[in-house]
Amino acid sequence: MKAWVIHQPGGPEQFCLEDVKSPEPKAGWALIRIRAFGLNRSEWFTRRGDSPTVRFPRVLGIECVGEIVEAGGLDLSPGSKVAAIMGGMGRQFDGSYAEYTLVPHSCIFPIRTELPWAQLAAFPEMLQTTNGSLTVGLEIERAQSLLIRGGTSSIGFAALALAKRAGLRVGTTTRSAKRIQELMQAGADEVWVDDGQIHQAMQEQGFTPYDRVLELIGTKTLLDSLRCVDRGGIVCMTGILGGEWVLKDFHPMGDIPTGVKLTSYSGEAADMKREDFQNYVQLIESGALKVKAGPVFDFLDLPKAHALMDANQAGGKIVVRGLS
Repeated sequence: MKAWVIHQPGGPEQFCLEDVKSPEPKAGWALIRIRAFGLNRSEWFTRRGDSPTVRFPRVLGIECVGEIVEAGGLDLSPGSKVAAIMGGMGRQFDGSYAEYTLVPHSCIFPIRTELPWAQLAAFPEMLQTTNGSLTVGLEIERAQSLLIRGGTSSIGFAALALAKRAGLRVGTTTRSAKRIQELMQAGADEVWVDDGQIHQAMQEQGFTPYDRVLELIGTKTLLDSLRCVDRGGIVCMTGILGGEWVLKDFHPMGDIPTGVKLTSYSGEAADMKREDFQNYVQLIESGALKVKAGPVFDFLDLPKAHALMDANQAGGKIVVRGLS
């Protein structure tokens, strides 16, 4: 089969299109014919060499949508539509930047949908991460308001949509005033132009702190986000759009306000039930849940897709069509 293999860290030019052996079916694992896949920021970090547990050469890709070829004991027939998410894909074993992938059953979500493959591929990891961040990380069932830090990202738009469906008042952020209207039309109750000091702007306006903050920028804005909630509030760091993993000179007693809880989310497919995933897909298919997607690339143009991610100009989830 054809696969994009990376042998050493670096830029998009490090991807090599190669003929490699197709995965061998085995019990407990399902062989999937890949129809499309979304790109993720974690793959960007891995490509750059910032994922120390990943060994090269490797076929990256932590998610895909496609069809079952061999189920490996799973109660699905050949041709069944599925999504596969995480569980070591593209990290501990070869992932979705290929014609086929072999994944453990725990990664697989059967899907009933008529959505086109390229549209469907924008959602699996986005929905799983958003669902887990809001439920496991932020416990939004006990909250009334949420601030999304990094609101114009694909996860930011998905979190806005799901939080509004859950009945929360939602504030969100953008670095550009030109995108305020877009976020308001997507359902935001407040939009903050983010200069890194939202807490200061909130104080100046006499604005009541939020119950929760979903931190998608990462360590660059985390300390400010901790001051955007009151006692009993929760800040969950899920994203690293700012490009930095590490918070330098972190002083917990001084940097975490009294009574504020700091957590993170980097969970697995097991955090979302298959019926919940199917329900989300049906809501998207019906138009009841709107999630912003980005550009779609052909398989042979994968390096160009990564270059767009480098430029941070996608405006939504980047999708790559499968070669098959």
